[in-house]
Order: sequence, then C-alpha cells, then structure tokens
Amino acid sequence: MANFGFRSLAVVSPWEPHWREARSAIGAPDLLQNAKATESLAEAVADCTLVLGTGTLTYRKPEQPVVPLPALGPRIAGELARGGRIGLVFGPEKHGLTREDLSYCHLLVEIPTDPQQPSMNLGQAVAVCLYELAARPVSLQPGTPASAAPPGALQPEPSPAAASGNLDLLAEVVQQAMQAAGYSPRTMQAANRHDLRLLLRRMALTQRDLRRILGLFRRILWRLQSTPPREHPRN
Repeated sequence: MANFGFRSLAVVSPWEPHWREARSAIGAPDLLQNAKATESLAEAVADCTLVLGTGTLTYRKPEQPVVPLPALGPRIAGELARGGRIGLVFGPEKHGLTREDLSYCHLLVEIPTDPQQPSMNLGQAVAVCLYELAARPVSLQPGTPASAAPPGALQPEPSPAAASGNLDLLAEVVQQAMQAAGYSPRTMQAANRHDLRLLLRRMALTQRDLRRILGLFRRILWRLQSTPPREHPRN
C-alpha cells in the first residue's frame, strides 16, 4: 500500500496481538499504526458505496458481476464521480474470501492469470491490484460529472450511492418484515439474509432511494407488528 500511495487500511479480526508492529512493513509503520481494526467485514466496509471483492473463479461460482482487473478503472471513476467511497477487499492467505464475505461485495475483481496457476498469494495480489490502479490513474475526481453535457443543458445533481452499512440496515428491516409476515421460516433466515445482501447491492441504490425504501418497509413492519393475528374460524 505504501509503495503505491494508498493509506486507508482496515483489518478484520486480526489474530496477532502485535500486528501493528510488523517488522516486515519497512517504511510503512504509520500505515499500520493508523489502520482500523474491526470485528467484522460488514463493519469494515460500512461507509463504502462500492465494495470490490477479490478472488479466483476456479473454485467458486460468482454471485455478483465479475470485472477483470484491467477493466476496473471506469467503474471506479464512475463511483468517484458521484462522491462515492470504494473498498477493495482481500481474504486470508489460506482460503481467500468466503461466500459469506463476498455477499458484502458489489463486484468480484479477477486478476488475469494463467489457467494452470490461477491462485496468487496475498501480498502479490494486493501489489498487482494497487499497481494497476496507480498505473492507470482515474481521471475523474470526486464531484466531477461522469459524462459531458451539451452547453447550457441542465443535469440533475447525482445522488450519492447508498453506503454498505445502510444497505445492511435495509436488509435487516426487510428480513424482519419477512419474518413478521411468516415468509421467512427459521431454517431459511440465514440464506435469506445472504440473498438480500446480494440483491440490494445488485440494485445499485442511491442514498435517496434507500431512504424511501427503508421508510416503506419500516411502515410495513410496523403495520404487521401492530395488527393482531387473525383467528382461524372454528369448525
């Protein structure tokens, strides 16, 4: 990260008590000292509007769109153009990101590798991804329009994308409404939460959209919880 000018690091559930003093981080002690440690991936990416997971497709069937690393620049440019915040997520060295981890990601980034050896170790994968982003600088800065408009044309101000943490809040309210309506039995609740996270990220909601949908489902949930259950007619 220090080599390529990246400074914002979050580490999920670090297991070594002295990870902030890693001796191999030559020239980057401040980066580790200022890193954010979280207990969950959801917390680490809560303020991100575009979460990019990384991994190989050799052993998994992706549940989100896959973007080759060289084609990632325009997606990042578009997100920055509407004031978004981007998170690039890497999994543990041993097994990478799990299916559950990837459910918090909008896209899966694939590094083009030889089919005979698709897997890369963590340090190499991070270096390749950050080099690609640094070598192909995004031309758009936050707040810059993504496309040019004709002279004098009026364009609506773009609404920022919904942050990951707010999407999880909406998913929780939808899940509660499903349970109140009897749609989500206990045995399906974990699967429904997983599918909701993916669905909401595929929808690419703006913050304005999210507020409206959240208000709608809160109203539905309130009505479901305040209405007494109907009694079945007696024979």
